[in-house]
Amino acid sequence: MAQETTHAEAHQPPIKLFLIVWGWLFVLSTCSYLVDYFGFEGYPRWSLILLFMFAKAGLIVAVFMHMAWERLALVYAILVPPGAVLVFVAIMIFESDYTHAARLMFFGAGS
Repeated sequence: MAQETTHAEAHQPPIKLFLIVWGWLFVLSTCSYLVDYFGFEGYPRWSLILLFMFAKAGLIVAVFMHMAWERLALVYAILVPPGAVLVFVAIMIFESDYTHAARLMFFGAGS
């Protein structure tokens, strides 16, 4: 029984870690709102918003969902599928540019 208690206590992160993560989430959310406040437009705006979004999601998954302390196989099972989706989205973006250029070349710009 004592061994089970020690095992359960070993995986409980300290409360200080949760408070630090809450602080970082607050800072990243503030930065995300400041992007709109300062009037960034176009690609810089969306790049910054996505960067802050992924950073916040990573902190939440790592600490609050306890993925930082899970086995590597479970981490791969959670992170590899979204990574594959991102790769496929990038491929579709490149192909859409090619398709758009081919349509303009062969069918003209239209009226």
